[in-house]
Amino acid sequence: MTLTDPILPGDLDAYIDEQLDVSRRIEVEAYLSEYPEAAARVMADLRVRGELRLALARSDVHGRPATREAARRLQGALSNRRLFRAFQRFAAALALVTIGWAANGYLKPFEPREVIASVPTPAFVEEAVRAHGTAMLRGRMPSQHEAPDFDAGDVRAATGIVMPDLPDDWQVTDVQIFPSAFGPSVEMAIRQEGDSRISLFAVRPGTFSVEPVSEAQVADAQASYWQSGDVAYALVADHGNAADLKQQAEALARNLR
Repeated sequence: MTLTDPILPGDLDAYIDEQLDVSRRIEVEAYLSEYPEAAARVMADLRVRGELRLALARSDVHGRPATREAARRLQGALSNRRLFRAFQRFAAALALVTIGWAANGYLKPFEPREVIASVPTPAFVEEAVRAHGTAMLRGRMPSQHEAPDFDAGDVRAATGIVMPDLPDDWQVTDVQIFPSAFGPSVEMAIRQEGDSRISLFAVRPGTFSVEPVSEAQVADAQASYWQSGDVAYALVADHGNAADLKQQAEALARNLR
C-alpha cells in the first residue's frame, strides 16, 4: 500500500487515542505492519490503555479507592506524555528556525559571496620538483658530469616533447631524460644571471589541453606550470630564488604558440 502522507509519531498517538478517521487508521495499520518495533510500542500503549479502561469501568472493583485514583492519574499521564512529545517536536522546530535566522543575520550565509576553490596541484608538478632537486644535487657533485649540450630536434624525436626557446641570457648546464609516471620527461638545469639556478621540466601527461600559467609551492620549491597541447611544462626554483618565476614561465609559454 502506498502512503499518501508519511506516518508521524503524532499519528501513532492519535491512533492509540482513536482520534483518526477510517482511511488514516488504515494507513497507520499498514505502516505498523511493515515496522514491527513501532507496532510493538503501539500495542504496549493500547494494552495499558485497555487495562486502565477496564479497571475504571468496572463497578465492582475489588481494589481500594487509592488504586482507582492511581489508575486515573496514570491514564492522564499517558495523554500528557503524548502532548509533551508533540510540544517537544514543536519546540525543536522553533529552535531550529530561530537559530537559522540568527545565523543568517550574523553570518549572512544566504547572500552571494565570493567562492574560493582549491585546485589540486597536478601530479606532474610534483615530479618536476623532484627532478629539480635531483638536477640541483647533480650540479653540486664534482663526480657527476653535466651534459649541457641540448638538441631540441633530438629530444623531440626521442620523446615527442617540444621544448620552448630560452632567453639568450639563460645558460643550460645539464639536460637529462628522466622516467616519470607519464613516460619519459625532460629535465633542463639552467643558470641565470646572478648565478641563480632554476630548472625547466616537460612531460606528456596523457591529456590534450591548453592551460595558462599557474603557481604552486611544493616542499621548499616554487613552481610555475602550464600545458600547451599534449605537453605540460613546469619552471621550478628553490623558494628563495623564485622571484619573477611566473613572468618567466609566461614568456616561455608564449614562445610555444
